[in-house]
Amino acid sequence: MDIWSCILLGLMVAWISIYTLYYSLGRRSSVTTRLPPGPNPLPFIGNLLELGNKPHISLTKLSQRYGPIMTLQLGQITTVVISSSTVAKEVLRTHDQLFCNRTVPDAIQACDHAKYSMPWIPVSAAWRNLRKICNSQLFATKVLDANQGNRHLKVQELISEVKESVLKGEAVDVRSAAFKTTLNLMSRTVFSVDLADQNSETAREYKELVWGIVEEIGKPNLADYFPVLKKIDPMGIRRRLANHFQKMIGLFDRMITQRLESRKSRDYITNKDMLDTLINFSEEKSGDMDMAETEHLFLVSSYYILFLI
Repeated sequence: MDIWSCILLGLMVAWISIYTLYYSLGRRSSVTTRLPPGPNPLPFIGNLLELGNKPHISLTKLSQRYGPIMTLQLGQITTVVISSSTVAKEVLRTHDQLFCNRTVPDAIQACDHAKYSMPWIPVSAAWRNLRKICNSQLFATKVLDANQGNRHLKVQELISEVKESVLKGEAVDVRSAAFKTTLNLMSRTVFSVDLADQNSETAREYKELVWGIVEEIGKPNLADYFPVLKKIDPMGIRRRLANHFQKMIGLFDRMITQRLESRKSRDYITNKDMLDTLINFSEEKSGDMDMAETEHLFLVSSYYILFLI
């Protein structure tokens, strides 16, 4: 590292430290209520080192010392951690209107994903409208019943594969079998295709993109703890995630375009899947839900399914 690089790095660290100190003093002066107890934060980084390699274990140990409600200073972000099921129930159910809006990670801002995605939209008219559409059009009993045959078929395929492995005396890779069945259940319900098909180029592309998205979302991001760094995206997570999102949305665009072309045929038979349902809804009530919302809804379904397995 040459001298100019050292000087530039030193100036950057000094600027961030000054900004952090100013921000912290401003926050402290504006706080009128007393925060719960917690470990004393270090200058600049706060309690980030307290989390360690296994934050869930570290938080459990800290709660045993500071109680079920404690305060952690994660960089510039003041965080209140609740470790009691009783208090969590009070927060999430009794006072849900006060705490329902969540902090949006910087990476999720890529491609305006947070703007269109129901898990990240703050409670508003847009959120209520999207929730209403999901409840009435996607997750209604009649819609789920219409796809019962697909679910039964995929479960039967899983049972057959397990039986075949038993007859051959081979071990069953439970994780792989669960992933394949769950992904195919989801993709059949949404698109009427098997996205776990190893012989499909679209399926391979989809799987690679979903894993890439999950890996990037799961990485700790300095920009989330030091908002001053958001503009420069120091770890490149938002940039890489934007690339994954764009490719995934492009894949959905192709599938939606293919379906729209198929629907023009006179002998087209509806699949009764989510894609047909959303297209029908968009045509019947133009303006209530555009294709951008549809694409991001599918995008959320894609990476959430991997968090469950």
